[in-house]
Amino acid sequence: MAASQRSPSFYLLTLGCPKNEVDSDGMSTLLTRAGYRPTTNPAWADVLIVNTCGFLASAQEESIAALADLARRKRRDQVLIAAGCLAERNGEAILHRVPAVDGLLGTRRWAEIVGLVAQLRQNGAGDKPKSGRRAFARLALLGDPETSDEQPTPRAAVQRASAYLKIADGCNAPCAFCSIPSFKGKLRSRPFAAVVAEAQALTAAGAKELIVVAQDTTDYGRDRGEPDSLPRLLHAIAERCPDLAWLRLMYAYPGHVSPALIETMATTPAILPYLDIPLQHGHPDTLRRMRRPSNLEMVFNTIERLRRAMPDICLRTTFIVGYPGETEAEFEGLLDFVRAIRFDRVGAFTFSPEPGTPAASLPDPVPEEVKRERWERLMAVQQPISLARNQAQIGRVLTVLVEGHDKGLTLARSYRDAPEIDGYVLIAGEWPIGAMFDVRITGALAYDLIGEPVTAATPQRIVMPIGLDNGR
Repeated sequence: MAASQRSPSFYLLTLGCPKNEVDSDGMSTLLTRAGYRPTTNPAWADVLIVNTCGFLASAQEESIAALADLARRKRRDQVLIAAGCLAERNGEAILHRVPAVDGLLGTRRWAEIVGLVAQLRQNGAGDKPKSGRRAFARLALLGDPETSDEQPTPRAAVQRASAYLKIADGCNAPCAFCSIPSFKGKLRSRPFAAVVAEAQALTAAGAKELIVVAQDTTDYGRDRGEPDSLPRLLHAIAERCPDLAWLRLMYAYPGHVSPALIETMATTPAILPYLDIPLQHGHPDTLRRMRRPSNLEMVFNTIERLRRAMPDICLRTTFIVGYPGETEAEFEGLLDFVRAIRFDRVGAFTFSPEPGTPAASLPDPVPEEVKRERWERLMAVQQPISLARNQAQIGRVLTVLVEGHDKGLTLARSYRDAPEIDGYVLIAGEWPIGAMFDVRITGALAYDLIGEPVTAATPQRIVMPIGLDNGR
C-alpha cells in the first residue's frame, strides 16, 4: 500500500507511575478510534508521543533523554509530542532542551490528543521552522480543559489480565517534599458513575484484576463534598463487575483509612486484603518537617484495626531516608517503628530535593554517603521481617495470577503482590499468562514465594482471591 493510502500510525512511550499508564491507554484508544494505528517501532510512526514523568529530577532527565533520542531520529514528516507531567510542569525546559518537540500536552488535557495531532499535522509542525523558533502557545495544551470529564475515560482493550483504574488526579496533601500539586493541581475526583462504567468496560474487555490508583485514593470524593466516598465506590465496582476476581487498592493516606473503608475491604470478597499506605517516615519530628501526619499512635491504631478485621492483610509502605535535619536519633526511631509494625513490604528512597518545594530550602541537609548508609541499614532491618512474613505463608493455598515466564519458571502474583513493585510466586513450568489457579506455597525467599499447583489439570479461573482458611 502506498504511503499516501495507508492509515497514519503512532508510537507512544509511557514513563513514570501507573497513573500515566492510564492516561496513555486513553490516548491510545482515542487515536485508534480516530483511525491511527499503534506501532512499537518509532521509525514507522507518523506521530511520536512520550508521556513524561516530572516527579523527581532523575525521572525528568529520563523523559528528556527519551524525547532527545526520538528527536535525533525524527524525520521531517514526523510529529513529536511531549505529554504528561513534565510537559505540564516545565514545558519551556522541554522546548529549550529538545527543540524538535512539536507539541506539549498537559496532564489534564490528554483527552485532546487527537485534535492536537490533527493541528500539528495540518500545520506541518513536523517540518523544521524557518525562523528557528516555535510558537509555544499554538503548540501547547496545558492547564485545565475547557470542558469537564463527565464521561467514562475511554480505554483500549486490556493488554494484560490486570488494569489500572484511576479514580482521581491531583492532591490536597501539603507534603513539603512533593512537587506533584504544583503541576497536577488540587484533588479532582472523577465522577462516581464514570469510574464504575470504566471498571465495567475494563472487566468486559478481559481484566481479571483492577488496581485502584490516585495520588491519594482515600481522599476520593472530598472535593465533591462527599468525603469518605471510597468505600461506596469500591463496593459499587465489586457489585457491578461480577466477573472481576481482584480489586486492589493503592496509595492510601494514613489519616484517611476510615472504619467504613476497613469494613468494606473486610466484607467484600473481590477486594483484596492488601493496602499500600505510604507513610514516608516513622519519627514524629521528621514527619512534622515533612508536613505529614505525625501522630504515630494513630498509625498504630489504624494498622491494628486493619489486622483485626483482616488477619491475612498484606501491608506495604514507603519511607524516605536522609530528609533534611534527620538526626541519628530520628533515623533510629524509624528503625524502631519498622520493627514494631512489621510491614510485609517496604520501599525506601533517599531524599532528593525538588526545586520549588519547601523541603528544597530546609537547613541541615544530610550528606549523600549518610543517606546511602541509612538506606542500607533500613533494608537490613526490613529484609528478615519480609522473609518471616513470607515464611508464614508456607503451607497455605493461594490463588495466583500468571504474569510471565523466566527460564522455565512461571512468574505469578498472589493477593500479596502488586504488579511491578512486589515479588512473585515462582512455579515450575510455564503456565498460561493470565491464568488464575490455586497453588500451595512450599518455600519462601525474602521477596518471593515458591509454590506448586494444587492440581495438575489445566487451571481454571478462581474467583476467590485467597484460600478460605482465614474465615473470610
